[in-house]
Amino acid sequence: MSRTNLQTPTDPPVTTGFLGADRNWHLGAGLMTAATVVAFTIWSFSHAGGDVNALLLILAIAFGLFMAFNIGGNDVANSFGTSVGAGTLTMKQALLVAAVFEVSGAVLAGGSVTETVRSGIVDIDGMHMDPQSFAYIMMSALLGAAVWLLLATKMGWPVSTTHAIIGGIVGAAVTTGIVTGTGGFAMVQWSEIGAIATSWILSPLLGGVTAFLLFGAIKRHILAPASRAIALGSRGFDDAEDDDDEDDDDDEEENRHVPGYERVTELQQSAFAESAALDLTPGGPGAELAEHAATLTKKERKAARKIERKAAYHALEKRVPPLAAGAAVVIAAMLVFKGLKNVGFEVTIGGGLLLLMMIALAVWMAVTVFARALKKQSISRATFIMFSWMQVFTASAFAFSHGANDIANAVGPFAAVLDVVRTGAISEEAAVPTAVLVAFGIALVSGLWFVGRRVIATVGTGLTTMHPSSGFAAELAAAAVVLLASVLGLPVSSTHILIGAVLGVGIVNRAANWKLMRPIALAWIITLPAAASIGAIVVLVLRAAF
Repeated sequence: MSRTNLQTPTDPPVTTGFLGADRNWHLGAGLMTAATVVAFTIWSFSHAGGDVNALLLILAIAFGLFMAFNIGGNDVANSFGTSVGAGTLTMKQALLVAAVFEVSGAVLAGGSVTETVRSGIVDIDGMHMDPQSFAYIMMSALLGAAVWLLLATKMGWPVSTTHAIIGGIVGAAVTTGIVTGTGGFAMVQWSEIGAIATSWILSPLLGGVTAFLLFGAIKRHILAPASRAIALGSRGFDDAEDDDDEDDDDDEEENRHVPGYERVTELQQSAFAESAALDLTPGGPGAELAEHAATLTKKERKAARKIERKAAYHALEKRVPPLAAGAAVVIAAMLVFKGLKNVGFEVTIGGGLLLLMMIALAVWMAVTVFARALKKQSISRATFIMFSWMQVFTASAFAFSHGANDIANAVGPFAAVLDVVRTGAISEEAAVPTAVLVAFGIALVSGLWFVGRRVIATVGTGLTTMHPSSGFAAELAAAAVVLLASVLGLPVSSTHILIGAVLGVGIVNRAANWKLMRPIALAWIITLPAAASIGAIVVLVLRAAF
């Protein structure tokens, strides 16, 4: 009987209705966004004072929040793609995690002061421009970067928001210099542009190599014993079968050949794929393993499987805890050495190392106890639960780190414009009020919910198939590379690193989608010139309008 014929008259009709099945979530996110825009606009006028150009300030608010919205739709969605693609988090759960950790990262570790981006890529100081022109450049950079990010997000391309805002600044500043006769292409520090080009290769390469080595080790030393135990199950990969089951002396011929896919449900296949990280399709290594197990007698299977189950649980108890401790150290190091100083709590190197040792030991012991508790679960379920929990923590840490760092791509230029509007002068540094961080953090979350699904699909399922173990490996590898690069001062992009890590996992599983990677790599290359072109057009329009 087909599945459609099983529906009874008592089943409720399936309707989508207004805004679909997630109507309440859409309305809630929309109302939250609208309330934020209104409240933030009122606050901005109060903060700037009475004698301001109202239209200019309204446009600055719109451009800034729009940029934050698109950072959420592209960069935040990129960060959560592995978690959602692996099934560890649903889209709604990702929204809630982002709401807490992105906004917390922005407020707690987003920085109390940000430079106005007058040097580094473009020598704005050398232009000797008036404050109004400087405000136009920052506003144009915001809109130029935001428009490109929206286009890339709609195509499902994860790109660098940092490169986008740099491109916007370059385009608007160079155009302003040419129009006013105060500068031109000579203002661009091309060595810095070269460093950005280097990151197109260096970032995904570092992320890919690290993830390849990390997930390869996880697969060999933790997942392989579980995969062998599952494949040796005698009832459709049912690894919950009792090892002391009777009927060991059943007719050998009756039990010798067990069809490889007999009564294998979709859930069981998913569990097998999670534990083994192998391909179950005919001809794949997973299918070969299953076929080999099917040639054994029931007694042979049970004897072999008892050994493999013991090895699998041993791997969970002895090898996962140090892995989790290492992940905790990487995550905590990003917070201790990069975030806490922004909230007035600086830690010395010695104190920080001692704190990291305490965290590592606590996580090691906690995960060991958790692994022992999972012995009552089947191998596939125990492995799934273990890596799902660890991936939740890496996803949360990624969200906090993202809120603390990449929100500056929207906050920095906006804070500069707000300072110009309020004081009428270009300051060396522009203070970032908490209200700006909160409002832009909410805009990030809104962008994730409304436009982030295509990027999540690209990262979570398009480039390769994700499971909690592989998703955890990709996120941890990316976090480690980001931390190492920040310490060494390497020119890298966190977006490109994570994409490289996902591909590294795909290479281990021999399932990397290189065809999809081609347009993504092209999008990386054209991000800076595309944002620069839009920024140049916008700055001309603003100068003509005002």
